[in-house]
Amino acid sequence: MSKIGLFFGTQTGNTEAAAEMIQSALEGDSVVTLHDVAEADLDELGEYDCLIIGCPTWNIGELQSDWEGLYDELDALDFSGKKVAYFGVGDQIGYADNFQDAMGMLEEKISQLGGATVGYWPTDGYEFEESKAVRDGKFVGLALDEDNQSEMTEERVQAWTSQLKSAFGL
Repeated sequence: MSKIGLFFGTQTGNTEAAAEMIQSALEGDSVVTLHDVAEADLDELGEYDCLIIGCPTWNIGELQSDWEGLYDELDALDFSGKKVAYFGVGDQIGYADNFQDAMGMLEEKISQLGGATVGYWPTDGYEFEESKAVRDGKFVGLALDEDNQSEMTEERVQAWTSQLKSAFGL
């Protein structure tokens, strides 16, 4: 079994594409196993000590539908001792008042259940008003914007995964 479980929800394919890019940057499927939460068994989250959670912010600050369906079920899991990194896909211009809110909602829930957040990301270079994903001036994970800054995605993924390699002991 791989060392890291990457669980993502996707609506338009952008989050899945980012998940694949992150998997590749972390040495591929021998290290990172991808799980689309639309098809994943929630118990699979418990099989990994290191997790990456990916979720786009949908509509006006909402969880993507597959994550929304699992959100309350997360309460049945114990994330104690698990290192958890987050990434989100959103639109900072069109939805400046709730950019990356879904990532922040999942991080808050999983942290309350014992998960240790790794992979904080600077807010510099983004234009938004508010976000539930900002803690102490940083995003709780990698913030991607395929609508307005797609040209920055690959560079951001490379920098973030370098940080994760250290956090996850790779």
